Amino acid sequence: MGTPEFAVESLKNLIEKGYNLVGVVTVPDKPAGRGMNTVESAVKKYAFEKKILVFQPEKLRDENFIKDLKKLNPDIFVVVAFRMLPDVVWKIPTLGTFNLHASLLPQYRGAAPINWAIINNEKETGVTTFLIDDKIDTGNIIFQEKIAINETDDAGIIHDKLMNIGSKLVVKTVDALIANEYKLINQNSLISGKTELKQAPKINKEDCLIDWNKPLIEIYNHIRGLSPYPTAFTYLIDNKNEILLKIYKAEKIQENHNFNLGKIISDNKTFLKVAVKVGFINILNLQQAGKKRMPVEDFLRGFINIEKYSIKLE
Repeated sequence: MGTPEFAVESLKNLIEKGYNLVGVVTVPDKPAGRGMNTVESAVKKYAFEKKILVFQPEKLRDENFIKDLKKLNPDIFVVVAFRMLPDVVWKIPTLGTFNLHASLLPQYRGAAPINWAIINNEKETGVTTFLIDDKIDTGNIIFQEKIAINETDDAGIIHDKLMNIGSKLVVKTVDALIANEYKLINQNSLISGKTELKQAPKINKEDCLIDWNKPLIEIYNHIRGLSPYPTAFTYLIDNKNEILLKIYKAEKIQENHNFNLGKIISDNKTFLKVAVKVGFINILNLQQAGKKRMPVEDFLRGFINIEKYSIKLE
C-alpha cells in the first residue's frame, strides 16, 4: 500500500526478492496540472509494469474493497507513504500490517518527517518499521536504521537515501515476520519525562514562505528542508511589481555587516545575496513564477539592475 516514488523502491525490492505480491493498493487517479490531465501514482505505474493487481479505493472502509482484500488471503500488508488505515483493513493479514516511516520514531510522527528533520537542524534521521495500530505512527517498533544528515543535504538527498535503506528494511521486516523472529519496542518506552517529541505535520504553502527576520541558520535550513519539494519561496518587490521566487539551493555566509535585513547584494552577473542577521544567504538555484528552474547566473541575465528590488521580509 503506497503512493509516491518513495514507496516504489520498497515494492521493487520485494518483487526482486521473489515474494508473492498478490496486490497493490494506491490512491485513485486524479486530474492535475494546467491541462487537468489524469495522473496515476508512481506505485500504480510500477505495479502495472509488473502486472500486479491494483486497487484504488475511494474509501478504505468500502465493503467491496474489504471483501476483495480478504479474498487475497494475505499474510502481510506492507504500508509505505500511504493513508491512515482503519482497523477493519489493517487487522486482515495473518502476520500483521506494518508501516515504513521516514524518521526515528517516536520522533517526527506525521506526513513530512524528512522536511521537518532538516528544517529543525537535526544531525541524524532514519527509517522505522512498526506494526500499525489505531493511531498515527504510534505502533510498536520492529526495526530502525539511522543515517547522518550532512550540513549541505537537502530534503531530496535525504529522501533518496531513506528510500533506499528503507526498501532494504522492508525486506528485513517481512523476513522477520515470516520467521517470527523479532522483538517489538513500545514507543512509550523511548519517551521519558524530559523527551521533547517533535512532530512532522503536513507542510502547507504558508510554511514555505521565507521569513528573512530569522537567524541565518534557520533560513538556510528552511530552504534546504523544503528543496526540491514543496520549495521555500519569497517575493522580490519594487514600486510596481511583486515577483514570486522559489529557492532551491543556497549557501549560508556567516559575516558581520551593516546592511538592512533583506537587502539584495549582487554584481548582476554571477551572484545574488540577501542580507540576514549576522550573514548572507547566497542564492544559487531558483525559479521565477512562470519560468523554469535555473542557476542564479541565468536568472540575473533577465534583470538590468537586480539591486533596485528588495526582498519582502515575511
